[in-house]
Parts: sequence; C-alpha cells; structure tokens
Amino acid sequence: MGERDRAERDWASLGFRYQPTPWRFQAVWRDGAWSPGGLTAEPTITLEEGATALHYGQQCFEGLKAFAGPDGAVRLFRPDRNAARMAASARRILLPEVPEALFLRAVTACVDANREHVPPHGSGAALYVRPLLLGTGDNLGLRPAPTALFRVFCSPVGPYFKAGLAPIRLWVTARDRAAPNGTGAFKVGGNYAGGLLASREAKDLGWDEALYLDPREHRFLDEAGSANVFGVLPPARPGGPERLVTPSSPTILPSVTMDSVLTLAREDLGLEVERRPVPLTEVGDMLELGCTGTAAVITPVAEVGHAGGAFRLPRAPGPVALALHGRLTALQRGEAPDPRGWTVRV
Repeated sequence: MGERDRAERDWASLGFRYQPTPWRFQAVWRDGAWSPGGLTAEPTITLEEGATALHYGQQCFEGLKAFAGPDGAVRLFRPDRNAARMAASARRILLPEVPEALFLRAVTACVDANREHVPPHGSGAALYVRPLLLGTGDNLGLRPAPTALFRVFCSPVGPYFKAGLAPIRLWVTARDRAAPNGTGAFKVGGNYAGGLLASREAKDLGWDEALYLDPREHRFLDEAGSANVFGVLPPARPGGPERLVTPSSPTILPSVTMDSVLTLAREDLGLEVERRPVPLTEVGDMLELGCTGTAAVITPVAEVGHAGGAFRLPRAPGPVALALHGRLTALQRGEAPDPRGWTVRV
C-alpha cells in the first residue's frame, strides 16, 4: 500500500471483518520441538485430512490489537497476557504450548511486516491480530495431534458493534455457552461454534447479542456472546463509592480487557470492585451494564431482555463506562502515560 493509498483509505468505515494483509507468521511443532518460524506471504493453510483440528476441534486462538499512537509508534496492549492465556488453552486440550518468547516474536513480526495496514491514529480503527494454534498431522483416533501449527495473521478492523459507544440490547438465552467443568474458561474454537445459534436467535428476536447465564443453575450472569460483562451498582453505604461488579464463574473466559478494566476502575476511578456471582435479578439494581473485550472494547448495554420481561439500564452510556473507555483507549493508543507497562512498542 502506497502512502497515497493509505491516506485515501476510508479507515473510519472499516467493519469488523477479515481483510487480508500481505504477511503472516508461521511455526511448526514436530518431534517435541518448535521450529524457529518466520514470515510467509501464503494466506492459505494446508492440513492433512486426518488433522485433529478438523475432526475433534483440537485448536485454540487468541485476539489482540495493535494501535497507532500520536507519536507515530505502533503499540500492542498486554500481549504477554494473551501468550499466557493461549498456553493455558493449549494445556487444556493437549496441544503443545507456544513459548511466550515465540508468541511475542511472532506477533511483533507480523505487525511490523504489515505496519502500513495499521489504521492511523484518530481513525477509531486498529489492526486486529489473530494467533491460531492447530492440531495437525495424520490421525484418525481420538488422541492428541502428532504435530501442530502456530500461525499469526492480522487484519485492519473497525468497532465490533457498528455503533461503537452507542448502547446495545442483550437477550438472555436459554442455551448454555459451556458445560460446568468444561472448556468455557479457555479460548477454544468449539465454544464459539456452539454459540452461533444463540447469537442468531437473539438477533432474530430483534436484540443485538445473546447473554448467557451459568450452566448449572441458570440464575447468574456468565458472559455475552462475544464479551465479558460488568455492572455498576449504587454505593453500599451512604457517601461511599459506586461498585463495579463482574461475574465470577469457572465457565467465563478470563478477559485481558476485563482485567485491565477492573484495575482502572479500582485504582484510577476509586470504585469498589467486586468479582462474584451476579444474579440476573441484580441487573434491576444496576445503574450501568457493559460488555468488554478485545473486540468490543467497552460497549454500554441499554436493555436486557429475558423470558419474564426486561431490565432497562438508567445510564447507557453512563459516566463509569465513558470514563473507563476513555482511560483504556488512551493507554492502548499511546495518548496517556503507561505507569503499569501494559503497552509494547513494535
């Protein structure tokens, strides 16, 4: 992409969809060791028909973003946490762990090679980075893959929800996202394939996304179809701070963005932070409700519909969501000091 093409591209109108970039990184695990790996221009992957990724879903992935700053630098946000989460997912489904050093080298090399496709600062867009780990090799029985493939590719994207900070509406689905003691806390592809129907059903009913309850009792909030959720409750005592609460559940994916939001809420905004089981009925007491994740960033929720009626949030977007969004995105884009060392320059 030439400088003129880059300047004329309508970055602000990017949707959240795959748009190929010239380079990706690939490494192979065989005989108990990872190859050094390197960049490739080949956008396709060739797999053996017996690959466990195809038959048994032995695959996991990650998602993170690269941002252009006002100083011209490109930054990644907490990529070490994504490396650790992919390693945890790999252990759960018996794939070889990608060492943190290889993960970080692959991500930075891929972003650097595609630097001209990083949306410019101020466009509201970012370069989405997708690390992918697949079980490969000739196989037929239900057993771990004899080889594995690690690939990182990237794509410029706009907001996941088209309206950005405009509030969305969630529908409480009767379907389960994951089983108790299953793979809900890991970023494996099967979790998302199983959620496609719930999301479609919610949209067919006129809502923006599905909201899952816990799979054991169907009483407590779990997460939305593509993001963790948090609520803002009134102070527990007169004159006290408002409370930011997020569900605690063994079937929720541990979100890098949510972890960051909780830290910012407690340390920067002075809110009380609670991670605990959150009954659906408690939504009726909330001042704000939001979705958060790499793709969703922070998206306010205006209404939660369920079989018995609906909860309407009085603040959407509210001051807490707006403050958290402002602080988080300023850090990610290099617009604010980073005392915690969360960003990594490419």
